[in-house]
Amino acid sequence: MNQRLAHIAIIVDDYDKAILYYTNVLNFELIEDTVLSITKRWVLVKPSGSGTCSLLLAKAVGEEQKRFIGNQSGGRVFLFLHTDDFQKDYQMLINRKVEIVKEASEQEHGTVAVFKDIYGNLWDLIQPNHS
Repeated sequence: MNQRLAHIAIIVDDYDKAILYYTNVLNFELIEDTVLSITKRWVLVKPSGSGTCSLLLAKAVGEEQKRFIGNQSGGRVFLFLHTDDFQKDYQMLINRKVEIVKEASEQEHGTVAVFKDIYGNLWDLIQPNHS
C-alpha cells in the first residue's frame, strides 16, 4: 500500500487575503481555487518546486474555528519549509517584512530560522544538511 500526504488544512480568515499572502509574500503557487458554495471555496497553494503536498486554505466558520486561526499547533512550529537556497529565501522573508521569530542558525540537521505567517502560525525555514 502506498500512502502520501495530499493536503494540510490551515485555517484562515479570508480566502483572498490568504491567497495574496502565500503567493505574493512566500512565493507559493496557487494550484486551485474552486467555488463550492456561496461561503466555501477549495483553495490549494504550495511552494514552487515542491511535490504533491499542498496547503488547503480553509476559511474559519463560526467562533470556535476562528479562535484557532494562527494557533493550530498550540504555539509550536507548525509547518516546515525546506529550501535549497537558505540565504536567498531568508533574505526574501526579511525584505518582505515577514516576522522572524528566531534568527538563522546552524543546527545539526541544517540551517534553520523560524518565522510567523500572516496569521501567526510558526514555520521553520530549513536548508537540510545532506549526509
